[in-house]
Amino acid sequence: MPDNPDTHLIIVDPDADFLAWAAAHLKAPGVSISTFERAEDALASYVKKRADLLLSEVRLNGTTGIELLKRLRQTDPQSMVILFSGTATTSHVIEAMRLGAYDVLGKERLPYELRTVVESALTSIEARNATRAQSAEVPTESIQETIIGRSAPMQEVFKLIGRVSRSDAPVMITGESGCGKELVAGAIHKFSPRAQKEFVAINVTAIPDNLLESEIFGHEKGSFTGAVNQRVGRFEQCDGGTLFLDEIGDMPLAVQSKLLRVLQEGQYSRVGSNQTLKTDVRVLAATNKHLEDEVAKGNFREDLFYRLNVVRIHIPPLRERREDVRLLAEFFLHRLSARRRGPQMRFTDDALDMLDAYDWPGNVRELENTIQRACALCNSDVLLPSDIPLGSKGARHMDPSSTVTRMRDALSMLVSVAEKSPDIELLPWVERELSRLAFRHFSEDADRTAKFLGVTGAALQNHLSAPAVKKAAIEPTLSVPAVKKAKKAS
Repeated sequence: MPDNPDTHLIIVDPDADFLAWAAAHLKAPGVSISTFERAEDALASYVKKRADLLLSEVRLNGTTGIELLKRLRQTDPQSMVILFSGTATTSHVIEAMRLGAYDVLGKERLPYELRTVVESALTSIEARNATRAQSAEVPTESIQETIIGRSAPMQEVFKLIGRVSRSDAPVMITGESGCGKELVAGAIHKFSPRAQKEFVAINVTAIPDNLLESEIFGHEKGSFTGAVNQRVGRFEQCDGGTLFLDEIGDMPLAVQSKLLRVLQEGQYSRVGSNQTLKTDVRVLAATNKHLEDEVAKGNFREDLFYRLNVVRIHIPPLRERREDVRLLAEFFLHRLSARRRGPQMRFTDDALDMLDAYDWPGNVRELENTIQRACALCNSDVLLPSDIPLGSKGARHMDPSSTVTRMRDALSMLVSVAEKSPDIELLPWVERELSRLAFRHFSEDADRTAKFLGVTGAALQNHLSAPAVKKAAIEPTLSVPAVKKAKKAS
């Protein structure tokens, strides 16, 4: 380690073994690394000698990485922080990003992603906004009852929510029906400075076209047949808050024009009135349509599209984040059990496997309804595959190709990651690591492991006893040019 290192990192984690691994993993010429088990010691070291980057576990002894992030940002608003955890909740991810964390990583992915993210963070120091203001504090109670997901696609959604919640920019939320667009809109409002004001949601398709304008902007008494009293519209109702317009792709063109004026000028009039009213409302919109196609067809105003599409958040369908299926299913089952005030219901492994294999065309909404039906019709507190009706006609669905597809997806990710290290001997490494993983999975039962892998006992022993394969290629040090470039930028 050089006497005058170019780059200084601080790593905080209550696990000494992890600290040793992380320090070795990030070791590189020109890089100084300090490790701490306590947040207080890390903060004191940072105050004494500013670090380029601080990395912290979310769950620390006596405090949290979120609290450390808050205190660090108070000390140095331009501090660069990466948080990681094996059990970070949705609220942790959103709150961390809202407070200005560079990234939040799942601990299980650190061997593959940590170096890349650290290099990216260091090289982006110069590009960070030097005068970004901290958003007002908001309650951090869990929103786990609204948005759930540990998959990589949903983690990206949570990070976007954290970032956009700090501003008033309009957001377009896209995704298939039933994937949770309104929940994302609610989370943006909950973590925004407008959180203490009203959040109003309107489903455009649920209101007749001739009444939609009145619903949104209000009307004067006698302005049309049936208008026996003055009505306050949704813009007036949630002044200072957030208005969420769901299925905006179905909004009539006449109402689109009036909405555009509000977004441009912050002004509107009630139906039947010449009085101009001002409003301060953040507009969030959602659609399951491809709005670019609707613009091309003349069904949606191009200028309104660009006004609404300042930031886009796409929610992936459930079939593209299958690792969330069990988490969601267990959550819905636990919530239903609590409402019934009976014994805690549970799934058999076969039932969960069946839920995993289904494609969920109706997304999270279909999953929730399926669990609700199963609870209503089952004869015990254990849900079997036969208790779970899948599909519109209740047919059981187990696509034998689903498992193969998911395995191929995993292999594709592996090849993509390994491609960044062209010298890696991938196949020997996979054989060794897969054998060891399966051996632990089957409680070190060699016969079961060999049968599962489709190899002989001798071949299994060879894989288990094989030395590390080109460790330097698998675990390369930090890219020194990237680190030095970042240091110069700071």
